[in-house]
Amino acid sequence: MSFPEREWRVLKSVHAAALERYCARVLDECTTELRGAGSAHERFLRLFRLLQERDESLAAAFNDLRRSTAIHRLAAMVRLGVVTDAELREFSAATRESAEMLADLWGRPGRGPTR
Repeated sequence: MSFPEREWRVLKSVHAAALERYCARVLDECTTELRGAGSAHERFLRLFRLLQERDESLAAAFNDLRRSTAIHRLAAMVRLGVVTDAELREFSAATRESAEMLADLWGRPGRGPTR
């Protein structure tokens, strides 16, 4: 699928906002872990594992943004729930459908894979 110039500009704008949302969410999760139960070492280990997991999700959604990876990056952002409905509506119907189909195929958090 070719990624048109107009949608590329939209994606670059959405990318920045979605990255900020994702990082804010992860920082909130870190705060929760830091205030959680257990020894300092236990909390440290939980925080470390959380950051490793979230870094993998961040890389899949936000790293290597190119036209050839655009639909996959958008789908990963949709899968993470960091793209608003209003932002998604800025894309063509074909792009929205492709991104949502991929996000569902990969399994959105809390929903599992769609069959």
